[in-house]
Amino acid sequence: YQAEFVQDIVKEVRKKLNRPIVHTPSHLIGIESRIADIDLWLQDSSSVPIGIIYGIGGVGKTTIAKEVFNLSLDRFEASCFLPNIRETSKQPNGMGFLQKQLLNTVLYDKNVKVNNEADGSNKIKDAIGCRRVLIVLDDVGHLEQVNMIVATWDWLYKGSKIIITTRHKRLLKDDKICRKFRIEELGDDESLQLFSQHVFGKANPNDGFMEHSLRAVKYCCGIPLALREWGTFLSDIDISEWNNALDKLEAILHNGIFKVLRVSYDSLKDDLARRLFLHIACFFIGMESDYVTKILDGCELFAKAGIQDLVDRFLLIMHPLLRDMAREIVRQESPDDPGRRSRLWSHDDSISVLRENTVCVYFCASLAPFSFFISHLSLMFYELVGEVLKYLT
Repeated sequence: YQAEFVQDIVKEVRKKLNRPIVHTPSHLIGIESRIADIDLWLQDSSSVPIGIIYGIGGVGKTTIAKEVFNLSLDRFEASCFLPNIRETSKQPNGMGFLQKQLLNTVLYDKNVKVNNEADGSNKIKDAIGCRRVLIVLDDVGHLEQVNMIVATWDWLYKGSKIIITTRHKRLLKDDKICRKFRIEELGDDESLQLFSQHVFGKANPNDGFMEHSLRAVKYCCGIPLALREWGTFLSDIDISEWNNALDKLEAILHNGIFKVLRVSYDSLKDDLARRLFLHIACFFIGMESDYVTKILDGCELFAKAGIQDLVDRFLLIMHPLLRDMAREIVRQESPDDPGRRSRLWSHDDSISVLRENTVCVYFCASLAPFSFFISHLSLMFYELVGEVLKYLT
């Protein structure tokens, strides 16, 4: 049996040499405290098999999943990190591609064929049912996407773990099979450190840049994506131009940040939910929930159920980034003509549209139900009254 024994050794060595390490960004600020609980869960083979890493878009869920994945490779017989589940699943035969990628990685065999999704599910069952595996399903939008890859948790071998990153807190509701880890935004000191690393290449701002840096950090609200994007954008700009650059970034949301945050908006169930979100972001930030619900229910938007769904998807944490993402969606309806937009929240735009009578009749007629149009006009009138009071005082 020596020949077979040698082959087994070669196979194990090949596995170690082909560890599927995934790339993580530089400057991982505050990562240790955010992965501590996840790491303890991974080490506990008797705990629940599913870990849900959730939080607002851009907060670093994927980065944290990559870090714990790399740190845990030696604890499992096979490991696989499947990125961008949401986007890949939209492609032709996207789920079949993901199934094949999982099988190739877990079985250390790139020649595995998947004839169809049912065939892929059966092969995955055989592959993960007899070994201790670690699988990361990154950026999952719907539970169906998970089910097409791992149809039932009963398939998992004892001690196996599956990590799912998602923006939806209630993607899995059964606490008996999953543990949830919310990723919090960075604190003020951590935010300044990350921002400074991307602008100045060190942990603190250069002399003369502190005030401007604090302004940028405050706007980014602890979202690592925003801190990196703003830091990179400002890194080559002279201090004399920072005020103007910051004004621009606050006026029109950075495109990279906008795209990432908009994914949460696009993932909402239907047009009713998207309208509800835009109404709240444009008009009702900081108002009492009962008052807001009453108005929006009058617009036939079924606000109570809709608001809970927005909360679960972290779309009602109305910091400036989410607010500006929503308002940018509306602005893009008609960048140069506010009268053709579905909503007006700016005093200047409201005054201009009412004074010049530039509201598009066709657009107004399309704002069904009619009760919403009345509410919309009422809100515009409220803005007008506010502007008049400003002039009087």
